[in-house]
Amino acid sequence: MTTPAGIDPGVPPSGTGCVECGEVGGWWVHLRRCAQCGHIGCCDSSPAKHATAHFTATGHPVVRSFEPGEAWFWDYETSELYESGPALAPPVSRPSDQPSPGPAGRVPANWADTLR
Repeated sequence: MTTPAGIDPGVPPSGTGCVECGEVGGWWVHLRRCAQCGHIGCCDSSPAKHATAHFTATGHPVVRSFEPGEAWFWDYETSELYESGPALAPPVSRPSDQPSPGPAGRVPANWADTLR
């Protein structure tokens, strides 16, 4: 079996949280991992939508959920969801003791209201 285009199984994730949110003190709802370069970005339910911004900037088409217990992939180019895919380099999710939304200490108390 060949690995689909846009996926590099040997590349580890860039960290345990959204790269850009970490740089500016932001917060996220859920995390997504670029299957090509390992960049961790926040999902489209998050205020900054850094995972989609990463796709737009780089053209890297496939992300995998970086949430504990989730193994699905999303292809931005085709708008297709895949329930599973090739094994990626560990770790496969954020630490299970890291809250969602997260990270701890940066999520506003009224976070759900800010997303409306």
